[in-house]
Amino acid sequence: MAVKAPEDVYTAEPFVPERGGLPALRRAAAGCRGCPLHRDATQTVFGAGDADARVMLVGEQPGDQEDRQGRPFVGPAGKLLDRALAEAGIDPGEAYVTNAVKHFKFTRAEPGKRRIHKAPTLREMTACGPWLAAELAVVEPELIVLLGASAGKALLGSSFRVTQVRGTVLEEEIHGRRERLVPTVHPSSVLRADDRESAYDGLLSDLKVAARLLA
Repeated sequence: MAVKAPEDVYTAEPFVPERGGLPALRRAAAGCRGCPLHRDATQTVFGAGDADARVMLVGEQPGDQEDRQGRPFVGPAGKLLDRALAEAGIDPGEAYVTNAVKHFKFTRAEPGKRRIHKAPTLREMTACGPWLAAELAVVEPELIVLLGASAGKALLGSSFRVTQVRGTVLEEEIHGRRERLVPTVHPSSVLRADDRESAYDGLLSDLKVAARLLA
């Protein structure tokens, strides 16, 4: 019987170190082959921010700019998120930001053309789950802000619907820890919205809920 390649097993577990904090996790994640997404991505995009951050922001996956630069939320959506956080009363520099999936998943309309974001599957998010669990164990945030449906499904299961619970405070057991969570939309959805001003106001309102919990 042929031995499966690591990525065909769909779990990052064998790549996650048992100790060493965020620097060790980041170094190990650079070599992760826990699912096939690593094959086409430029690099692993691990979380960034303070290991003692009180709030952790979890998005879906890196975008084109994040994949090129190797840091989360450095593209247009990240800039919008920073602005909304600051307006809501949360210092972006004091947050820890990461994604449910650490590799950019994309498709191309034509060879050599722009890379178009493609949503990760639940299987891919589950495969990447051990990294998120390790980040939560190190940072131990007081609050998790879920940015969009994929982040919510990655932590709360496939029945999660961001439209039903956005702007509310949830308390759930996540990877063995009792966590408080505030779901909202992903900032990229604000950039795509027909009424961008209204969509931004909605994001800001949800983040103000998070800010009050941290006050």
